[in-house]
Amino acid sequence: MSVTARPQLSHLRALESEAIHVMREVAAEFERPVLLFSGGKDSIVLLRLAEKAFRPAGFPFPIMHVDTGHNFPEVIEFRDRRIAELGERLIVSHVQDSIDAGRVVEETGPRASRNRLQTITLLDALEQNGFDAAFGGARRDEERARAKERVFSFRDDFGQWDPKRQRPELWSLYNGRINRGEHVRVFPISNWTELDVWRYITVEGLEVPSIYFAHRRPVFERDGMLYAHSPHVELIEDERPFEVSVRYRTVGDMTCTGAVRSDATTLEGVVAEIAATRITERGETRADDRVTDAAMEDRKREGYF
Repeated sequence: MSVTARPQLSHLRALESEAIHVMREVAAEFERPVLLFSGGKDSIVLLRLAEKAFRPAGFPFPIMHVDTGHNFPEVIEFRDRRIAELGERLIVSHVQDSIDAGRVVEETGPRASRNRLQTITLLDALEQNGFDAAFGGARRDEERARAKERVFSFRDDFGQWDPKRQRPELWSLYNGRINRGEHVRVFPISNWTELDVWRYITVEGLEVPSIYFAHRRPVFERDGMLYAHSPHVELIEDERPFEVSVRYRTVGDMTCTGAVRSDATTLEGVVAEIAATRITERGETRADDRVTDAAMEDRKREGYF
């Protein structure tokens, strides 16, 4: 068969193949990898890719969630049910434990959030379990700091990231050599876009938490964003909850994750909305990325996801 006559992989299958290759490389190169799972769409895709990479055997790594204690209940329910269905091991590291141990100090006031506190909880969990590689669902299209990442993102023995110390990744060759105390964050879906993720979820028929679809919910408006009205967020004077049809483009701590007005109740409707938008998901719905232009990069340098 001539080269030109060979069947061509579809765009999604090419991305899938690349991600599976990355996962198998990590399983081969590292002693104690772990898959970070938030219950969100990107980590749901990672679970599917892990199934395709390693089934019918079990995953050669556990799954870990850093729980702020202020997560959406629908996501926590989905997390527990999905991991149970897979029959895999789940490790839950709690920010509350870090607060109780004096490792971090909880913020107070209407703009308080536990989102930034996750960094210490994550770094402690990686060290305590001896994990030398951690899969994450970050993508380069999310935010400018994410775009600087390699697939293998090296962290020093303090868990810190230096964008100037990235290793070249030519011809899909990955250098996993690290010193004791260092670790690597691995992003198999770096080259995917938000639209790719939703199209893959649709093609694969994957279940996602219900908050990704339009539903009526009590919210309040702050700084141009719609936040869920919950016991975790203190209202500022003149802020009043109201009910509206919304959905979430990303999941995370309820104190910093905004919703978007939507009527999309199906995967096809979500795909259509994402195809039409020109605003990134984090730019539209994550308050922690609006603090400064370098907010994400500053957190990543400290050891954030």
